[in-house]
Order: sequence, then C-alpha cells, then structure tokens
Amino acid sequence: MGVDYYKILQVDRNAKDEDLKKAYRKLAMKWHPDKNPNNKKEAEAKFKQISEAYDVLSDPQKRAVYDQYGEEGLKGQMPPPGAGGFHGGDGGPTMFGFNTRSPDDIFSEFFGFSSPFGGMGDMGGSRAGASGFPRGMFGEDIFGSFRGGAGEGSTMHRKGPPIERTLPCSLEDLYKGTTKKMKISRDVTDSIGRPTTVEEILTIEIKPGWKKGTKITFPEKGNEQRGVIPSDLVFIIDEKPHSVFKRDGNDLIVTQKISLVEALTGYTALLTTLDGRNLTVPINNIISPSYEEVVKGEGMPIPKEPSRKGNLRIKFNIKFPTKLTTEQKTGLKRLLSSP
Repeated sequence: MGVDYYKILQVDRNAKDEDLKKAYRKLAMKWHPDKNPNNKKEAEAKFKQISEAYDVLSDPQKRAVYDQYGEEGLKGQMPPPGAGGFHGGDGGPTMFGFNTRSPDDIFSEFFGFSSPFGGMGDMGGSRAGASGFPRGMFGEDIFGSFRGGAGEGSTMHRKGPPIERTLPCSLEDLYKGTTKKMKISRDVTDSIGRPTTVEEILTIEIKPGWKKGTKITFPEKGNEQRGVIPSDLVFIIDEKPHSVFKRDGNDLIVTQKISLVEALTGYTALLTTLDGRNLTVPINNIISPSYEEVVKGEGMPIPKEPSRKGNLRIKFNIKFPTKLTTEQKTGLKRLLSSP
C-alpha cells in the first residue's frame, strides 16, 4: 500500500473524525519545524508526512480511495488489474486526481488562522525566515499560547472552560467500586463543517475508596464551535448520605444506642457491612459516653492500596434512666461502692 497514513497519525483504521483531529493537533504541534530548531530537517519531513496523512484521512473521498487502492491509487497510478472503482468514460481505468496540499495551508486551516503564513521552504514556496514562518507571527507567540501565554498577534484557538457535573454515589458504590454509564449529547461539526448533534455513552469506572471531590475528566467532550477547542467534561464525585455509616477519611463511623445496663455490664454490636457481611463485635469494657470501639480493617478501602482498609469506629449513645426509686438508688450505691 506504500505509505501507511493510519500509522503516521497513530490511529486505527476505524478512527473517527474526532480521533483524527486529536492526533493531528498533537503531532503537528510536536513536529512543527519551529518547535525543533536543533532537528529541523527531520521535523520538516515528519511534519509533511503528518499533514499529508491528515489531509487524506479527513477527506471522505480521498480516504475511501486510499482505503481501497492505497497511496499509489490515490496519487494517480493505475489500480491493480481487475480492481473496480476507477473507470473512465470509455470503460477503461483512469487516474484519481489528488494534489498534495502545502503543510502550511493544512496547519493554518486547522488552527483557524485568518491568512496563511509564509511558505515552508523545502516543502514548497519561499522560506520566510529560518523557521519557515515569519518570526514574531508564529514562533514564540503561537507556541506560547499553548503554554497559556499567547503573544501579540496570536490567533490560536482558545479552549472553553471545563464543564463540571456532580456524580452522586452511594457509600456502597465507593466501598466496592462500580461502573456508571452517562449518556451525553453534544454539538459537533462533521468533516465538511456542518453542525450536528451526537449522543455518546461515557463509561465511568468508580474505584474502591474514592472520596467526595474526586474528579474524572473526559477531554474535549464539550460542544464544538468555530474558533474554540471543545471544553473538557469533568464529573465530580459526591457522596450520598448513608442511613447507618458516616465516613471520616478512610474510617467508617457508626453510632449504637445502648442502655446504661449494657454500658456497664457488656454489649455485643451486630452490624451489616457495606458489602453485605454480618459483623459481630463483643464489647466487654465498660462503655463511657466518650468510648469508641475500634475494629481494624473494617473501614473504607484506601484508594492507592485497595487491599488495605481503614478502621470501623463504633460510638455509643447511652440511654440513662429518667428516674430511679429509692430502693434502686440504694442498691446502686451498695453495688458501686463495694470494693
């Protein structure tokens, strides 16, 4: 097939228009000659290949011809014997008209410049300075804008602000981990610039132990609009209140209501864990209002070490009697004052 345009752009053969744009944006900025002053010859060759690959694969007609006949068929050589699809008016094979575009034009069109910059030297046209583009119009200014400091005269696309959405999760979800699927619709432009609305299903893997405030980012999943790089879509974990447990970092806290007799004579806590196990915790110590029983390893998973867990802390709400008879008071004094 000759040159493998898919390999050059580092995409698979089923790549969609959005995948091609992301690949070209990344590789064009990496290999632009202005970014590689110490390796200009190789950069120019790479940049030219990247531009040609994007020009072909982003055009449905060129891509269809390339997929069927390869680079040779695309650039006007005869298709293989017996191949269909290329027929002239007399029924014989003919050539497909393909003209290689200037990498300069492709770059300028993609990044939205109002007018093309100077020629690309070895890639066609006269050089406009050592880098191939007029200095001050491209060099520091344009690439500076990718670092957050666009210079004067820069017309590089800006990126929209992140779109943030809350993702409510139960404590069970955050304990065990789960998968959530979110359906989104957004405005995009097709390969010839027509606006359209598409729906997508985003899969979010909730990891065991994630905390409230954890962010999951889907790059450039906002609406597409002219002159603006789509915003990132950011989901922020929110923790739903639980009827039994409260979370404190990696620990879980539960409060048990007990009587004064249980506090003084012993108590057994019976709990159902977040993953459905029955937990029996016998307590033989005297339970004061500030007492906590700590069960190690029964808290929340630790995100970076999910095999380890925090602790379960059992607190107590002791119910005191509202009144005692004289006989009860006397009996308590005798029992509590005994050596």
